[in-house]
Amino acid sequence: MGFRFCSLASGSSGNCQYIATEEFRILLDVGLAGKRIVQGLESIGENAEKINGILVTHEHSDHIKGIGILSRRFNIPIYANTKTWEVMRDKIGVVQEENIRYFETGKSFEIGDISIKACSISHDAAEPVAFSFHHDQAKISVATDLGYVSDEIKEEIQDADFLVLESNHDVNMLKMGKYPWYLKKRILGDHGHISNDTAGSVLAEMMENNGSFRHVLLAHLSKENNFPELAFETVKGILNARKIKVGMDINIDLTYRDRVSKVYEVYKSL
Repeated sequence: MGFRFCSLASGSSGNCQYIATEEFRILLDVGLAGKRIVQGLESIGENAEKINGILVTHEHSDHIKGIGILSRRFNIPIYANTKTWEVMRDKIGVVQEENIRYFETGKSFEIGDISIKACSISHDAAEPVAFSFHHDQAKISVATDLGYVSDEIKEEIQDADFLVLESNHDVNMLKMGKYPWYLKKRILGDHGHISNDTAGSVLAEMMENNGSFRHVLLAHLSKENNFPELAFETVKGILNARKIKVGMDINIDLTYRDRVSKVYEVYKSL
């Protein structure tokens, strides 16, 4: 068996991804109310009491809002790197000492039968990371909140079987929108978020370099500066223009701010 994956929420209003094997269950970020996480898990036939660990990408509120509550209620360990713990600790309330866990960015660690690697990314946080998950030869990579996609990230996600990649905004919508200039500048900068165009170009480049992933979820879509259909069509258009056929060479789906995605079964690509 490989993995089960479900996006419980993705976007600036809150992020949480569910990743599981037959024996172990992980949440990646908990950036929304604990009650909503419990309900989201129940909607896919899962129980929050069975979660074995919560991983943290970085300390922004849309990634940690419900972490302390969930850990306290269900006695769940929280895994973050040292710098993230330093700035996150006072934001999430009291956590039992036994549930404070550390990992080192760039090195692999395990939660049960899941091998995990955190990879450094560019974002305006203390020590933000993307994650890859390995089990039974299958690999899932989740890379969002990217100011830009570094060569290190490309190398890390190139051989994933299933990829979750940020497609945050449409550049024209952002530039013409109501956000103040300082916020537009932050989003467009090297420590902000990547656009639909960048997501499409990165996927095309990796596919042309024999990327192994055949299923991609576009994630962290902006409520104000994007539409799901626009993200999908922009990425699809870039791929098709480079002779990569969506639905044949690669499958593209979306994550959502306000509802869970479908549940994906992830196995090693042949």
